Amino acid sequence: MSKETLNETAEETTTIRRPFKAAAPTKDGPRSNRDIRVPRVQLIDADGQNRGEVSINEALLLAEEAGLDLVEISPNAQPPVVKILDLGKLKYANQKKAAEARKNQKVIEIKEIKMRPNIDSHDYETKMKAVRRFFEEGDKVKLTLRFRGREMAHMELGMQLLNKVREEVSTIAKVEAEPKLEGRQMMMVLAPR
Repeated sequence: MSKETLNETAEETTTIRRPFKAAAPTKDGPRSNRDIRVPRVQLIDADGQNRGEVSINEALLLAEEAGLDLVEISPNAQPPVVKILDLGKLKYANQKKAAEARKNQKVIEIKEIKMRPNIDSHDYETKMKAVRRFFEEGDKVKLTLRFRGREMAHMELGMQLLNKVREEVSTIAKVEAEPKLEGRQMMMVLAPR
């Protein structure tokens, strides 16, 4: 075999691997400065005065003179509304607002209370205290009754127990999921009113 035929076969079998190309970073927040690509805009200057409809180049020059950024406030308006302001301060204020909203929101949890159909009266009262406490905290309660062995033959005892719980907490809670049987367990979900 000649040298030329070896090179030709080598060229045919090698595949060119393309380098991994990461996705272009996406910008979050409003468009600013050169990202605004419309010929004319409604301009509001740094003092909050409406300058009317101007060309984008004129608006960019005014923002540059003020040492601030040109930020798109209302992109869907005709023409889009832009304002001369400090973009860093705007982003910081938005982060603070989002953090404050997260801090104030209450996460509703589902707490589970497990019982047996032949629960003793004292144990039942202890479980009911816990149920009431969960409702006061604003959480939902999932009542689970577990049946063992021959208890499966007496499902009506489980239904009676769940109905008793429902009646006791009817003033402070409402039934979100009616009692249903799944295998050897009967479940009911209650939510605070």
